[in-house]
Amino acid sequence: MSFILSFIRKLLQSMLQLLSFSKRTISNTLSVYIKTNTGNTLSVDLDPKWDIKNVKEIVAPRLGLSPEEVKIIFAGKELHDSIVIEDCDLGQQSILHAVKSRPSPKKPGVESPSEGSKPLNETLIDLQLSDRERKSLKTDEDREKTRAHFYVYCGWPCKTMQPGKLRVRCASCRGGAFTVDRDPQCWDDVLQGKRITGDCQNDGCIGSDDGPKFAEFYFKCAEHASQGEEDQAVPLYLIKSNVRDIPCLACTEVSDPVLVFPCDMAHVTCLECFRNYCVSRLRDRQFWSHPEHGYTLPCPAGCQDSLITEVHHFRLLTSAQYAQYQRFGAEEYVLQAGGVLCPQPGCGMGILAEPDCRRITCINGCGFVFCRQCLQGYHLGECEPDAEGSGTGAPGADCQYNVDPSRAAQARWDEASKVAIKVTTKPCPKCRTPTERAGGCMHMVCTRSQCNFHWCWICQTEWSRDCMGSHWFG
Repeated sequence: MSFILSFIRKLLQSMLQLLSFSKRTISNTLSVYIKTNTGNTLSVDLDPKWDIKNVKEIVAPRLGLSPEEVKIIFAGKELHDSIVIEDCDLGQQSILHAVKSRPSPKKPGVESPSEGSKPLNETLIDLQLSDRERKSLKTDEDREKTRAHFYVYCGWPCKTMQPGKLRVRCASCRGGAFTVDRDPQCWDDVLQGKRITGDCQNDGCIGSDDGPKFAEFYFKCAEHASQGEEDQAVPLYLIKSNVRDIPCLACTEVSDPVLVFPCDMAHVTCLECFRNYCVSRLRDRQFWSHPEHGYTLPCPAGCQDSLITEVHHFRLLTSAQYAQYQRFGAEEYVLQAGGVLCPQPGCGMGILAEPDCRRITCINGCGFVFCRQCLQGYHLGECEPDAEGSGTGAPGADCQYNVDPSRAAQARWDEASKVAIKVTTKPCPKCRTPTERAGGCMHMVCTRSQCNFHWCWICQTEWSRDCMGSHWFG
């Protein structure tokens, strides 16, 4: 009988809550999703001026609970009743987690969250400050100036650098119903795993009883609506707010934000000078190809151990410049791996072949067959020295005029005709006479006197029965 009375009391309470809440009007709608620890997801429209108590009043009846039994979790913190929604750094289609309250185990050295505690982004002061600088913050104005500002690369839909939002989930089950025991105090707390523990409210969390559970931090773009829990952005942790008003090492201007190189001196550059630095090194192909960090750059001041390890920082370049950066990086990788680049003009396909293989075919590119040693069309016998570039002047001649090699290569009167010949012809494998195929079959006969070599246009080797059977007519 008592069970029935309790059920009727809860039902009446829920109906009264719905009736009283229906009298509210929403002036500015914020559409969010609320996930429960049972796996259900609710779509709810909220007013940013409401507080978390109002959210509980909406969610509780749908969960069959009273508002006092509901706990709202967001960004690693339990949101208490007095917190206003617009102070929670929520965006359109953000995800809140609603779970049934349960006693949290008391952990040594960890205080229970106090009433009115703010979400993670509200309580977190800037990660770029040292411990001594944090302790020197006295007023709310100082704290507001140094509040955390994160910058990320948003791959979609923004495709550019944007302000970011820090989020957290359980490292075991990757669920968002997770509260941290303490806020991160440095970048290592965010970027490295198993540094901050917490409490996972997901009943299905695997290994929930096997020692402490750890937080996993990640970032979202702050400029577009959330696209679900898998919507993530890459943290550009070298880009920081210039709270110390440090001038740029190149132009000496004080800008905000700035990029701080990972060297011992922590040299600072404005973003425009960083782009110019990258473009100049890219033009001269002076990036470093590191086996772990990829195609990257060090501090321009020449500091040791200052390579940029997160190459997404080079997304600050234009799309055309970044495409060139990727192409150069891929070419350097192929060359360092013992490969070769196709020498045919307009191709440049990277090819990985056996070290002792001399005859290389550009299979996935233009199909050009060339000699690995001299990078000319494949031939029999020894390679001939390249006649181009011979006759560089009188021995000991001293020229003080410096010319950009890439510009010099383009400023040659007969270069266009040479390129055309190289593209439309193939050398005879025996005497290397340029030969143009005007149609017909693939069986070529060198017309040079005293040569008359029979060869295959496809294989660029001596004509054989295999050539006749496989591709005589293409």
